[in-house]
Amino acid sequence: MPAVQLLLLACLLWGVGARTAQLRKANDQSGRCQYTFSVVSPNESSCPEHGQAMSAIQDLQRDSSAQRADLEATKARLSSLEGLLHRLTAGQVAGPSETQQGQQRELATLTREREQLEARTRELETANSNLLRDQSVLEEEKRQLRAESEDLARRLDSSSQEIARLRRGQCLQAQNPPQDVSPGGREVSRWNLESLDFQELKSEFSEVPASQILASPTSGRPRSEDGDTGCGDLVWVGEPVTLRTAESITGKYGVWMRDPKPVSPYTQNTTWRVDTVGTAIRQVLEYHLISQFTRGYPSKVHVLPRPLESTGGVVYAGSLYYQGAESRTLVRYELNTETVKAEKDIPGAGYHGQFPYSWGGYTDIDLAVDETGLWVIYSTEEAKGAIVLSKLNPESLELEQTWETNIRKQSVANAFVICGTLYTVSSYSSPDATINFAYDTGTKSSKALTIPFKNQYKYSSMVDYNPLEKKLFAWDNFNMVTYDVRLSKM
Repeated sequence: MPAVQLLLLACLLWGVGARTAQLRKANDQSGRCQYTFSVVSPNESSCPEHGQAMSAIQDLQRDSSAQRADLEATKARLSSLEGLLHRLTAGQVAGPSETQQGQQRELATLTREREQLEARTRELETANSNLLRDQSVLEEEKRQLRAESEDLARRLDSSSQEIARLRRGQCLQAQNPPQDVSPGGREVSRWNLESLDFQELKSEFSEVPASQILASPTSGRPRSEDGDTGCGDLVWVGEPVTLRTAESITGKYGVWMRDPKPVSPYTQNTTWRVDTVGTAIRQVLEYHLISQFTRGYPSKVHVLPRPLESTGGVVYAGSLYYQGAESRTLVRYELNTETVKAEKDIPGAGYHGQFPYSWGGYTDIDLAVDETGLWVIYSTEEAKGAIVLSKLNPESLELEQTWETNIRKQSVANAFVICGTLYTVSSYSSPDATINFAYDTGTKSSKALTIPFKNQYKYSSMVDYNPLEKKLFAWDNFNMVTYDVRLSKM
């Protein structure tokens, strides 16, 4: 390629220098073809002499040398142009690599942005999932509240019908007094087996002579004729005395307690309270003085490590005993050390609405304390909804002994234990309710009672017995009340 360029340049230069040259072709004398090349002298009008010819030849040689120098210079410039062209060509080859590197950097940037967007998307999806879960929980709570409301409405209607039926029965008994009744006692009308299924309460109850009823002491502690304290059958419940009213809707129902067997640093006046409306109930208010309790100033607030269920808790020997939420597990929580000391499942016990009291509230498992120790009241599928009563070991929560009664748990509003005898309350809302049944664990027999019990505020969600004070503690529609009791002589 460079040689061709040089040849073209030489021809160009030669053509420029010989623009007046002529080429002739003719036969010579011998007939041969002869070419004649003629160039007009640029500065001579006629041919010079021999000397002049030599001078012209020298001039031509000099011109030829100059032209060769020009050609060399031109070749040098062409070589320079070829080097430049080579470098340009090399630059074009290297260009795509640099472009590729730039594209790779841009791709890496886009990849990072995509990863950031994907991480943000995952965060949004997680937040959305959490919102959906919270919505589901709220909807479930709303459904449960609606179900409880409907259940309460059904129970209210059932209670109204029961009250009307009982009033009709009382009228019939007044019109037709029983015959052949032994002195000092009368036969209880038999229950309708079709409506109460397996419940067979056919026993009799006896009127207690006035001479056997203990005088009502001002301290609320019953005494026998010789002045000693002791056990006996429940024969009377006094009027409710209101000590405190809950401050908010969470106190619609709840449980309040004092320890009948206090241990240091607590005394028989130390009071504990739990408002049980809501979910995940963990807060237990503690009052060292009764004045703090009545004025609503807790001295300490416990936060339970495991939430409790409903109103069945009790305090005994320095520990809070309660049912774990949505389980058949009993929990022993030591109040002084704020630690869980024992947990135990009750085999087969119904929970979370399987066998509650008539007012509902997930009251399937109810703890109680009497003069003999710690008890638990519940039911099972095997017992077909009848009340099962078990004595508990207060340290390990093991069941020491169990009795299956013939009292249907969902037909009574509450239950408590006094001197080893289980007592039930007929209604949680009627102002003229009664202590209607008693089951004696000693004789393993039940009997019907009609001891008046007043629901002053018409919604008793908890009734417990305190054997130290010989009083009933109750929670009646936001109000914490006590009842004095009288026991017969053993």
